[in-house]
Formats: sequence, structure tokens, C-alpha cells
Amino acid sequence: MKNIILKSLAVLVVMSLLNAQLADWTGRFFTQSGAQFGMLSASIIVASLIITVIAWVTILLFRKSYDSIWKIAVLFEVLYLLMLLLSGTNPFAYFVETSDVHLTNLLVFVNSVGVFLIICLFDVIYSRIIASKIKN
Repeated sequence: MKNIILKSLAVLVVMSLLNAQLADWTGRFFTQSGAQFGMLSASIIVASLIITVIAWVTILLFRKSYDSIWKIAVLFEVLYLLMLLLSGTNPFAYFVETSDVHLTNLLVFVNSVGVFLIICLFDVIYSRIIASKIKN
């Protein structure tokens, strides 16, 4: 993908959808009542889409700085974790008081780091495939 605008949009949307899907699976795993975690994935997808728009505008403004997938993923990850912290989600509250709500908050952070690592792994594999095609 040579076009940075399309590449960045694809990476941001994939990261948003992966974060929302993992939040949904986490919420379903720990749900005892439907109302307790019912809006978890919906709130994550709305917040992720807002972050996607902010990150995409940032990439459009500083187009030359964001020339690789991992830089785009780092921008999204920083904005996403900042959004989680500003929304009052404390990842370390589970270690003080063990409850399903605090464990879900911790796992939302862990899921986000997992999505970031998946995107970085994809970038490494993609770069090696492209490098091997250039050598041939």
C-alpha cells in the first residue's frame, strides 16, 4: 500500500474494530447480567471511531512523519490509552479491589496492547514480504 492516506485509514479502522470486538468478548465473558456490560463494546467503538477521526486528521496534517504502519499504530494506541485514562478507567484498580468491573477495565487495556502488537507483527511480516519481492 503506497498511498499513506488509504493505508492509515485501513490501519485505524482495523484497530478500532479489533478493540471493539475484544471488548465485546471480554464483556460477554464476565457478564452476570446483561445490563452490567451491555454498552461496553458500543462505547468502545464510538470512542475508537472518534480517535480514528482525530488520528486521521493528525496524519493528514503531518503526512511525511507517518510513513509506516507502526507509527500510525503508535499514534492510535497513545490516543486510545489516553482516552481510557481520561474516561476514568483505571487498569490498576483490580489489584486493590477484585471485581468483575475492575477486571474488565484491566482487560480492556490488555486487549489494546494486544491489538497494537498484532498490528506491529503484521507490519513486520508485510515488510519482509515486500523486501523479498524487491530482491527478486
